[in-house]
Amino acid sequence: MDAPAADRPPHQPRQVRTLHLQRWKAEGRRWAMLTAYDAMTARVLEEAGIPVLLVGDSAAGVVYGYDTSIPVTMEELLPLVGAVARATHRPLVVADLPFGSFESSDAQAVDSAVRLMKAGANAVKLEGGARRAGRVEAIVTAGIPVMGHIGFTAQAEHAIGGYRVAGRGEAADQVVEDARAIAAAGAFSMVVEMVTLPVARRVQDAVDIPTIGIGSGPDLDAQVLVWQDMAGLNDDRRYRFVKRYADLREQLRGAAEAYAADVESGVFPGPEHAFDA
Repeated sequence: MDAPAADRPPHQPRQVRTLHLQRWKAEGRRWAMLTAYDAMTARVLEEAGIPVLLVGDSAAGVVYGYDTSIPVTMEELLPLVGAVARATHRPLVVADLPFGSFESSDAQAVDSAVRLMKAGANAVKLEGGARRAGRVEAIVTAGIPVMGHIGFTAQAEHAIGGYRVAGRGEAADQVVEDARAIAAAGAFSMVVEMVTLPVARRVQDAVDIPTIGIGSGPDLDAQVLVWQDMAGLNDDRRYRFVKRYADLREQLRGAAEAYAADVESGVFPGPEHAFDA
C-alpha cells in the first residue's frame, strides 16, 4: 500500500517501479533522473522528489578521477550502488554496467547484472544499440529490468571517434533502428544521448517505452544529468546541453576558505565548540 500523499512528493508512489514510468509515459507526465554515487547526496535527491537515480559509470570521473568512463570497474561501482540503495527508499535505483562487464557473452552480462542487483540496484543500464539487443534480452530473461542507452555511448568513444553528436546524415536511420531493437529486446526504458532533434523525435515515435534524453532536446519523456553538472560542482563547460541550477563549486570553495581562515586566526573552535569538564 502506498504511503499517504503528505508523506511523499506529489504524484509519486511509495516506491517508484518500472511500471510507474510506463504509466507516466501513457499519461504524458515528464520526469527527471539524476546520477547519485553516495548516501548523503542520494538522500537529498530523494527528498527533492527525484524518482529515478542512476549510479552511472560517470563515477569514473566525478568519484575516481579517471579521464573517461572506460577504466571504472564493477568492483569500484558496486560499493556506490550499495550506498545509494541503502540510503533511499522511494527512487528507482538504476546501475550502469561498466565497460568490460558485459561484452564477452550473454552469461557474463547476466552475471554482472546479478551482482549489481545483489548490491541493491532495482535495474541495470546497458550501452549499445541493435548489436547489444541480445545482451538486453538475456538479462531481461534472467528477470532483471534493463534500461537501454543509444545514440552517443561513452564506452564506445574510441570506436566512434570521440565525443560526437549521433544520428547526423546517414546515421539517423541506424539510431532509430537501435531504439526499435532495444525496445523489442525487452528494455523498460532507454537513454537517448546526444542525438539531433529530428532523430530524437523519430525515436520518440518509434518506441512505446519511456525515453530519457541527455543532450537530445525536449521531445523525450524524461531527462537525465550528472548531478555535479546540474548543481555546478563540475567546472567542465564542454557540454552545451547542461543547465546549471546552482553554483556549488563556488559555495563549497567559499565555505572551505572561511573555515581555513577561522582556524588560522583562532576564531574556530571557540568556547561554544568545546565540552565542559
